[in-house]
Amino acid sequence: MGEEHDDAIAPRLEGTVGLRSGRRLGFAEFGTPHGQPVIWLHGTPGARRQIPVEARRYALEHDLRIVGIDRPGIGSSTPHLYRSMSEFAPDLAEVADEIGLDELIVIGLSGGGPYALAAGHAFPDRVRAVGVLGGVAPTVGDDAIGGGLVAIGKRLSPVIAVGRVPIGIGLTGVIRVIKPLASTGLDLYARLSPAGDRALLERPEFKAMFLDDLLNGSRKQISAPLADVLLFSRPWGFDLADVTVPVHWWHGDADHIIPFDHGVHAVTRLPDAELHVLPGESHLGGLGVGEEILQTLLEV
Repeated sequence: MGEEHDDAIAPRLEGTVGLRSGRRLGFAEFGTPHGQPVIWLHGTPGARRQIPVEARRYALEHDLRIVGIDRPGIGSSTPHLYRSMSEFAPDLAEVADEIGLDELIVIGLSGGGPYALAAGHAFPDRVRAVGVLGGVAPTVGDDAIGGGLVAIGKRLSPVIAVGRVPIGIGLTGVIRVIKPLASTGLDLYARLSPAGDRALLERPEFKAMFLDDLLNGSRKQISAPLADVLLFSRPWGFDLADVTVPVHWWHGDADHIIPFDHGVHAVTRLPDAELHVLPGESHLGGLGVGEEILQTLLEV
């Protein structure tokens, strides 16, 4: 398991969980140790600490146990490429069993959205509700929609499939080299971002969360984003119509990475879903309403 922290905003506990396959998945816990379980799945790129400060504080104040999980190939998690998005769900269930999480709320940011939906599809009796924040929509099959940054990734997927391992090693090396310049680089990214994301990244606590996630949560390895891109370009292993649990989907109407239309499209194909429009917000907008997200999902 892991090391405990005194700081209420830092992870309460971090460690790894062994799976029956022999692989391991890293995790970080926030909030209270016996509260209502909430699984928070990071974006692409991202790691287990990509959870907004407001959500961490809300967890302490409302007796929630938020658990961030590193996907394979990030942080302390064993590298692995699933054949489809649906194969992640049994691994998530194993982690939940091992650390004592029963009835779940599952939240997925951006690239974590499909993984959250996979969990809801696989375990409708265990997953109480799913929250998606600017989530990726399917790119193939009956549920597919084109456009956005994911479409570029789909075109690059043959190259990534061949060079995923060496590219991942290179990315990990780059992260280690640029560590002293990470703060300046994030400031530059913020200046080039749409107004909504720029406003979030200029907030000191948000900037600190992103830097901590990048430099500490993902410091050991960072090949997971490449695996995500490959899975985004494949069938997910389930149809949106088969996700029967309640889904709440937050999406900025100025999202420059995953178009707002993708959120509208996915919600119309999910049988029990509600779209929450974030006016004027871009891709990171969901991270700015962490308290609203948790409150809404707890009321389901």
